[in-house]
Amino acid sequence: MTTIFNILGYVSVLILVALGLAIVFGMMDIVNLAHAEWVTIGAYTLAIAQEFGGREAFWPALLAAPAVGALSGWCLERCIIRLLYDRPLDTLLATYAVGLIAQKALELIFGTQPMLVYAPFDGAVPVPGGSYPAYRLFVIIVALAVTAGCWLLFARTRFGTQLRAVIQHPTMAEAAGIDTHRLNRVAFCGGAALASLAGVLVAPMVSVESRLGVAYLAKAFFVIVLGGIGSIAGSILGSAVIGTAETLLGYRIDPSLASAVVLVLSMVLIRFRPQGLIPGFSAAHHLLGKG
Repeated sequence: MTTIFNILGYVSVLILVALGLAIVFGMMDIVNLAHAEWVTIGAYTLAIAQEFGGREAFWPALLAAPAVGALSGWCLERCIIRLLYDRPLDTLLATYAVGLIAQKALELIFGTQPMLVYAPFDGAVPVPGGSYPAYRLFVIIVALAVTAGCWLLFARTRFGTQLRAVIQHPTMAEAAGIDTHRLNRVAFCGGAALASLAGVLVAPMVSVESRLGVAYLAKAFFVIVLGGIGSIAGSILGSAVIGTAETLLGYRIDPSLASAVVLVLSMVLIRFRPQGLIPGFSAAHHLLGKG
């Protein structure tokens, strides 16, 4: 049972990181290499809050981190990304540079030594076959609840219908009166907020340092390509496949080797199913489908 909860914990955090990236990549065809930095920003938000408010500052930080992520995402979109909508490949270089600048800025501000943050509560919860840390269960519940909320927003609301229309055919969506530029901005900020939320949740379980989010970036891209670009359900399924495989292999072999094996297996799957496990709709999706 502990293994199942470990899988759920890893998958749930991976989903939060991948969902925001999936929306941006699928909707805007933006390869955002700075996405990992919002995970780091969320973790540092908690570190700063607990520096002044102690352990109980976790709760305001849990609310503040997504807001900080969304605000920084809005600044990046307004200052850089919106100028490159017609040059998607240029966004790769631009966001890579932003990511490097953000990492160095965080090092200058907070130093190179890892910072420790603390969960808001300790203890363990009885589960079949033993017990499991209460905070890790809390992370699973929050992440799954947020994921369910995102799915409902995407699948059951007018706003979600507009998002799907822009993902499927942005030109037709704009002709139908949908403000695609506003939706792009909202989607970009929402993706940043989800990544920052993942950062604040995972921070008490790791050491907070300037490259914290980098470990999730490559996996998040593999998740959305494997699951299906432009597909929320595909991102969830891709996270489940990669997270489960990596966790189970991690019990048998070195964790770094397990990550490499999982990524190789993902590439094999993508070779035979280039549109993903649950095909979505986007320009990038069609390009992959032709490859």
